[in-house]
Amino acid sequence: MTKKINIRDILYSAMFAAIISVLGYVIIPLPFSPVPITAQTLAVMLAGCVLTPIQAGLSIGTFLFLGIIGIPVFSGGRAGIGVIAGPTGGYLIGFLIGTIVISLIKGKGDSIVRLIFSSILGGIIIVYLIGVPWLGKVSGIGVYKAFISGALPFIWGDLFKALAAGFIGRKINKIREYR
Repeated sequence: MTKKINIRDILYSAMFAAIISVLGYVIIPLPFSPVPITAQTLAVMLAGCVLTPIQAGLSIGTFLFLGIIGIPVFSGGRAGIGVIAGPTGGYLIGFLIGTIVISLIKGKGDSIVRLIFSSILGGIIIVYLIGVPWLGKVSGIGVYKAFISGALPFIWGDLFKALAAGFIGRKINKIREYR
């Protein structure tokens, strides 16, 4: 059975693409890493916690498409295919896969444990598994140094974001249940 994309899918996807884009302007650059601390990762995790897998894929796909064609939606207002091909491109691609994984794992329930677990798995582990090797290869620093500069400094903050996404996602999902 194939599910057609409806107007609700498009609206939710567009809304989260916009949220992810706006939160890309909330950044803290780190002097020792080409990867800044951003609020985008919270929005990516939240999208996975709230949206269906199709909506999540559309949302991140839209976000990536907008950035690739030159709209400044990537962290710090960057845009273009060069960002995808650059040191942080793997994290951006990881957003797409990670958000879909979060949405698939969380299922239809509103278990806070499941939302947090899925955010950790999809929003941290999957994103790091794609982003860190990409950073190492593109920067020429290798995977070990890429992990030290592109993952290690972010783990505690990302765990906090996964907790926040779980609690906020649960609240949003409960509100949507009543409609």
